[in-house]
Amino acid sequence: MIPSGPSSDPTASSPRPSQTDIVVASILSIVESGKLRPGDRLPIEKDLAEQIGVSRGSLREGVRALAVLGVVETRQGDGTYITALDAAKLLGPLTWFADRQMDAEPAQLLNVRRVLEAESAALAARVATEEQIAEMSAALDRVDVLLDAGAEQSDIGAIIDVDTQFHRLIAQSSGNPLLAALVNSLAGHTYRTRVWRALEERGATAATQAEHRGILDEIARHDSDRARMRMHVHLLAVEDFAESRGRERAAEDQSS
Repeated sequence: MIPSGPSSDPTASSPRPSQTDIVVASILSIVESGKLRPGDRLPIEKDLAEQIGVSRGSLREGVRALAVLGVVETRQGDGTYITALDAAKLLGPLTWFADRQMDAEPAQLLNVRRVLEAESAALAARVATEEQIAEMSAALDRVDVLLDAGAEQSDIGAIIDVDTQFHRLIAQSSGNPLLAALVNSLAGHTYRTRVWRALEERGATAATQAEHRGILDEIARHDSDRARMRMHVHLLAVEDFAESRGRERAAEDQSS
């Protein structure tokens, strides 16, 4: 149970955790201790409930909560297992929140994305291999082909798909799997805003490609500070567009 904040009454006792909270905390503690590893099956329900000191009903509720979080998975007729604890899967609840936030305040989500991706670019500039840099370059080469073929007018989606891949490649090259998972989780949720910008701002796609080349140049030169700065400037343009479009929509709603 996550407390809402410090109590104004210094004599007030902390709220007691629910039985479900105890189950979740106990199983997570067992995993963190290494007694249960990815792929291991949980002990049978009766034994695990006794070990934790809760009822079997509370145990089931806790296990269901852990399944939603992606920590465990129940296999029909075979028991409950610890998942691979893949970062992308564990960030599933964040994806749900990002969907809601993108509909309500897209600029706020883009702001978070800018902060994360600026750091992923800086890290990639430090540790990216020549093979990873070559893969990023190949992705941008595909955008050049699409632009030359007139995709900016006929197939914006194809360009945005490669754009997304480029950002994911940078994150994967950062050497930080958690940061990469966060970037990957958020990148897809900004798709609509980037499409609208490409459609409404003349030359935005070509400008984006030039900015991508600039970011890649700094990563290839292993200049972390300049890679971070270029990514900030690049994503700030999308963020500014989202804020401007949000104000326009709000004004339209008020006038209708």
